[in-house]
Amino acid sequence: MSQFTNPFLVLSLFAFAPLCCFSGKTYGGYLYPQFYDHSCPKAQQIVKSIVAKAVAKEARMAASLLRLHFHDCFVQGCDASLLLDSRGSIISEKRSNPNRNSARGFEVLDEIKSALEKECPHTVSCADIVALAARDSTVLSGGPSWEVPLGRRDSRGASLSGSNNNIPAPNNTFQTILTKFKRQGLNVVDLVVLSGSHTIGNARCTSFRQRLYNQSGNGLPDSTLDQSYAAQLKTRCQRSGGDQNLFFLDFVSPTKFDNSYFKNLLFSKGLLSSDQVLLTKNKASMELVKKYSENNELFFKQFAQSMIKMGNVSPLTGSRGEIRKNCRKINS
Repeated sequence: MSQFTNPFLVLSLFAFAPLCCFSGKTYGGYLYPQFYDHSCPKAQQIVKSIVAKAVAKEARMAASLLRLHFHDCFVQGCDASLLLDSRGSIISEKRSNPNRNSARGFEVLDEIKSALEKECPHTVSCADIVALAARDSTVLSGGPSWEVPLGRRDSRGASLSGSNNNIPAPNNTFQTILTKFKRQGLNVVDLVVLSGSHTIGNARCTSFRQRLYNQSGNGLPDSTLDQSYAAQLKTRCQRSGGDQNLFFLDFVSPTKFDNSYFKNLLFSKGLLSSDQVLLTKNKASMELVKKYSENNELFFKQFAQSMIKMGNVSPLTGSRGEIRKNCRKINS
């Protein structure tokens, strides 16, 4: 339901509001939270109920759906290109290094899309479904809420090379990760606070094995990793084998969205190298880690703002792209 009920109030609000808030940077061009209020009023409710059902069945799904939004927006913008399967000339981004054997939750999005097509055919984009599912997953895990600007359209292509090159990797240097964020118009604050999404979810042994046994190619473990924590990890992540074994990104409260991720970093217990470098390799990011570790409210507030900002990366709007009937393939 619209947050506005009085039409005269709406007009007066628009009359006095600075233009930027409705057409400029705040909502990434044409995106605004009330986009489906008339064309599909139950859209957000449908997304929320299906996400809630999926997360109740498996808590890990919240992190998986949140991650899909990141991995989508960092490639060609937030356009649901990640959801396309390989078909014809399209080579799926699901095959890329960051996504292969790890990107998941596509069936949940299929179920949402199917329900929305029944409720209001050819109206709600897959890109908007991904953005809403990420918000709902955060809230269901105990994290902050935000109004999701809507009106994205879906791409008619994917970029395997974009997926391989643009998404930050667990073993990237701090500078490389920051460069990849800046490429999307995101800054060091966005980088640190959005990394805080690692307060929920899992990582595979293969994504941090290097830290345990051979961080710099000299056969030695990563010196910035707590030794007792490393010993614990080695029991299920050995030098070879067990690549897909799962480990909590935040072992303190693995399914609760909170600031314990940042507290772990202060004790040298970040699981991925890309987590720990936030504390060890850059003064600005180190200060932010400390701030968020001390102030959960500040973390939540900034996380919501940075998620809106990330969701505004190069959306397709107006007549660009399409509204896919099936998120896995372009309309014929």
